[in-house]
Amino acid sequence: MKAKAAKGKGKHSNWSKRGAKIAAKRGPEGMEIVNPHAGGIDCGAQEHYVAVPPQSVEPGEPVVRCFSAFTEGLDALVEWLKACGVTTVAIESTGVYWIALCQKLEAAGIEVFLVNARHVRHVPGRKTDVKDCQWLQRLHSFGLLSASFRPDDAICRLRSLQRHRLNLISTAGAEIQHMQKALQQMNLHLHHVVSDITGVSGLRILDAILAGQRDAGQLAKLRDHRVYKSTLTQMEAALVGDYRPEHLFVLGQSLQAYRFYQARTQECDAEIESHLQQLAQRFESSSALGAELSQPEVLNDAQSQNPQKPAKRKVKRKPQANEPKIDLADYLRRICGVDLTQVIGLNVLSVLLIVSEIGVDMSKWRSAKAFSAWLGLCPRNKISGRKVLDTRTCKVISRVATTLRLAAQSVGRTNTALGIFYRRKKAHLGPAKATTATARKLACLVYHLLKYKEQYREPDPATYQLKVQKTILAKIQKQAAALGYKLLPTALVPA
Repeated sequence: MKAKAAKGKGKHSNWSKRGAKIAAKRGPEGMEIVNPHAGGIDCGAQEHYVAVPPQSVEPGEPVVRCFSAFTEGLDALVEWLKACGVTTVAIESTGVYWIALCQKLEAAGIEVFLVNARHVRHVPGRKTDVKDCQWLQRLHSFGLLSASFRPDDAICRLRSLQRHRLNLISTAGAEIQHMQKALQQMNLHLHHVVSDITGVSGLRILDAILAGQRDAGQLAKLRDHRVYKSTLTQMEAALVGDYRPEHLFVLGQSLQAYRFYQARTQECDAEIESHLQQLAQRFESSSALGAELSQPEVLNDAQSQNPQKPAKRKVKRKPQANEPKIDLADYLRRICGVDLTQVIGLNVLSVLLIVSEIGVDMSKWRSAKAFSAWLGLCPRNKISGRKVLDTRTCKVISRVATTLRLAAQSVGRTNTALGIFYRRKKAHLGPAKATTATARKLACLVYHLLKYKEQYREPDPATYQLKVQKTILAKIQKQAAALGYKLLPTALVPA
């Protein structure tokens, strides 16, 4: 689609000349242009506005153009940027409109700075798309913008599959609620006498009800022998109800929809497994090549003479609800270079989500503290006039942070060092802050394990508890000394 120059209305119609004058102005005193070949793009659902440096176009030509969001328009946009000599562009992360454009620009070799819209919106006067793209280009030319994190293309593909899987599970959960509502309206309390109506016993009874069985005794006999939540008499009483045809129709359709989404989830798991297999082969080949280049032949001979014993594998267990029926733990271990499921609170689904969201390259963050702050798990210090105004954590929407918080709550119920830490913080700060503090520790563990490829070793709870007691004792002794007292052990105090 042919590109057109952006135009406005009224007395400010000639945006190209006015934009050239604005862009030609020198920056603030003491500021240098860091990116002379920088561009700015304001993304939209139907069209994109692009601004380039004034020196990159011929005199009289517009510095701002509007391109269609269709593929033809994106190709024309990329060609115009290459003709203008633009090597880097800044784009606001507006919805999902930037994804197709970002992929086109990266394929053309143009560096993309994905900018958080909240970081550049607090400037008055920019109420049009033309001014917005010019402002982005101006800030980017002075190096005042920081790019948001975006993993490589292979991880982005895995992330799309993982997020689609979560949507399928969420939709299947909604269908379970519809089945429970239909049962409740028929006064059938099946969801009260079994722990899961989509389990073996629940599905047997639901299929029998939809097949026309109405005898409560016959329905109760279909339960599995492992059901312990209720007795046979209680289940018979719960399965006596008013079998109205409209509610049976809703129950049948909801059950069909649930099984449909379960089948789609299994297909998605197979696709994720195929992608993980490709990733594992790629990471293993790259790591093997790096090991050959870094390790001398003498060490290889020594290792062949004294082979190390293989690490013990975890005992396989039956997959829980919503977990993949396919064994993905081995692929994740090969991709990460370390088994993250050894960390208390992290299972296969948690590790899969972490890998699909952030990848395995921890060089994007300078330290574990920076990684925790990026997840929104660290307190911030908002200081004005030497007074701390706010220390709450930043509001960050991150699936990884949510997963780590859920893992922290499960860790708090274990008899481990992290469990002791969680309960100690909970008694002192409350459950919310204890969850955040434990999630931060888990984030630091994930960062170090992925960066240094070290096997996780669980600290001894008794040793950690003794360390905590020594810290508390030292604090009490210090307080007593400040008050002019001295603490003595009970063995030295006379009766």
